[in-house]
Amino acid sequence: MATEGARKVEPRWLTADELDTWRTLHLLIATLPTVLGAQLQRDSGLSFLDYYVLAGLSEQSGHTMRMSRLAILTNSELSRLSHLVRRLENRGLVRRELDPADGRFTNAILTPEGYDEVVKAAPGHVDLVRQLVFDPLTEDERQALHRALAKIVPGLGDVG
Repeated sequence: MATEGARKVEPRWLTADELDTWRTLHLLIATLPTVLGAQLQRDSGLSFLDYYVLAGLSEQSGHTMRMSRLAILTNSELSRLSHLVRRLENRGLVRRELDPADGRFTNAILTPEGYDEVVKAAPGHVDLVRQLVFDPLTEDERQALHRALAKIVPGLGDVG
């Protein structure tokens, strides 16, 4: 409860340019995963999240990652990721095993069939990412985008 003499601090409202930028960024954040997911589903039978789980595992040594780390990589709650991995297991694309280094943890392991799936899906996905995100930009704009995002992303972990 505010005391009588406390001054109300006025919010730092967005300028017209900042508001336009925010709305454009919001549209990108809301739309891009849907567009990319539709392409993946159509061409590979994978959801956007399926692909990123398989791709994330494909980039790891031994194609293995702790489920808790994979949840962070895919920005998923562990329970949601567990359901997704179960579906991928049923398709023979991933398997789960206790972590031999620490049995309190479970590892997700990309199977050879899962690796083949992500290798087949990657060219179409990368082509669409290039077409939608990188091709419309000049080299200077791509570098500026990278620098801007590299400044924004670390602060996301501080919120909440």
